[in-house]
Amino acid sequence: MQREISSQGEKPRQHFALAVTLKAQKQLIGICRISVHDTDNKTGSIGYSFTKEFWGQGYATEAVKALVSFGFQELDLHRIFATCHPENIASARVMQKIGMQQEGYLREHHWIKGKWQDSWLYAILEHEWKSVNQFGI
Repeated sequence: MQREISSQGEKPRQHFALAVTLKAQKQLIGICRISVHDTDNKTGSIGYSFTKEFWGQGYATEAVKALVSFGFQELDLHRIFATCHPENIASARVMQKIGMQQEGYLREHHWIKGKWQDSWLYAILEHEWKSVNQFGI
């Protein structure tokens, strides 16, 4: 949390972490972030995590759509990518719903809970996002 707070003062700012809440109840249901990785090549990544109770209700899709829009419209990115564990079908489905395409399989990509974990790699390009969003998808 402290790292996220301190990153708010970066110039130019490279990381944006957001809380996802239910407005009426003022209840935290998840978190999401977007980070600029390479300013020369206009590349960024997104990530998200939601409380299990709120899975499958469209909140992750809504948040990820907003992050990607912010990345292309405000951060002037060309490419945004994300990864997920191969068994996390729901997360992969969220990425597919917003127009991301599966690009690859990253072997032993993350060290999590004492072992190496594989990941699926998804990405969307600005022109793909524009074509998907012109129809309100």
